[in-house]
Amino acid sequence: MNLPSKRDRSTAWTDIGIVALATLAFAALSVRLDLGEAIARWTRPLERYQVDELPGILLIMALGLTWLALRRAREARAELHRRLAIEAELSLMLAENRRLERTNVRLQEDERRKLARELHDELGQNLNAIKLDAVCIRDATADPEAVRVSAAAIIDLVDRVQVTVRDMVRKLRPPGLDELGLTAAFEDCIDGWRRRLPATRFELSVPAGSTDWGETVNMVLYRLVQEGLTNVARHARASRVEVRLREERASESLELQICDDGVGAEPGRARRGVGLAGMRERVESLGGVFEAFTPAHGGFRIVARLPVAAAAA
Repeated sequence: MNLPSKRDRSTAWTDIGIVALATLAFAALSVRLDLGEAIARWTRPLERYQVDELPGILLIMALGLTWLALRRAREARAELHRRLAIEAELSLMLAENRRLERTNVRLQEDERRKLARELHDELGQNLNAIKLDAVCIRDATADPEAVRVSAAAIIDLVDRVQVTVRDMVRKLRPPGLDELGLTAAFEDCIDGWRRRLPATRFELSVPAGSTDWGETVNMVLYRLVQEGLTNVARHARASRVEVRLREERASESLELQICDDGVGAEPGRARRGVGLAGMRERVESLGGVFEAFTPAHGGFRIVARLPVAAAAA
């Protein structure tokens, strides 16, 4: 649906000109034929029916129909602009979704490539080294010192393999989420960032005795905190970060806030950022509301509201 073109406007003016010429021609004909007097003579025998008032009634009706047509045209024009605005917004959302889809595919491939490289470099090499040390133990049974050195090397390599596997599992699935709950998973994630950013103070606030809100909601909340803290580490240069989760029983919803006192965000970054766009997509897929903005006092704030009942259903 497009706005009226120049040709359409020209056609409208042509129609108006035709109507004006027809009106002038009818006025000239009425003057020449004394149409008013003729109508008066024709209607004089029907005076009791007030037929002579018919021209005035028709005039008022014509004016009313004209006003109605203008009003409908104005409403149609407003509806047209509204639909054009909606179509433009839908086009932007479609383009954003396509961009997110391409980005998600690229991130998935990058993650798979990274996991494959870690499996090959860490696990593969360490397992080969364990095998070589085991062969040395088998072939050097007469040398106790060689056996001891090979056994110690195997123990060290097994420790490395365990660390690598634990890190990979941590990336794929939040540790403790199933056994200990969401609060423990939050604490484990924040403890990891405390070790990486010792100069930043992290604070966590969750409802006392919080219940399990279901697999979907728990996972979305954890991923929001994970991505939010990653953004803080990459961009904020903050000295204090606060993660707050509270339950609004009246509206049966959860509100998660991630606030920092860092440098804030450039205008429009909350829309362009891939991480923030992914967070927004997670929240809105559950019927929630996502906001990311720089408050007046500075820093950066992420607010996500999730309808618990709808998400659980």
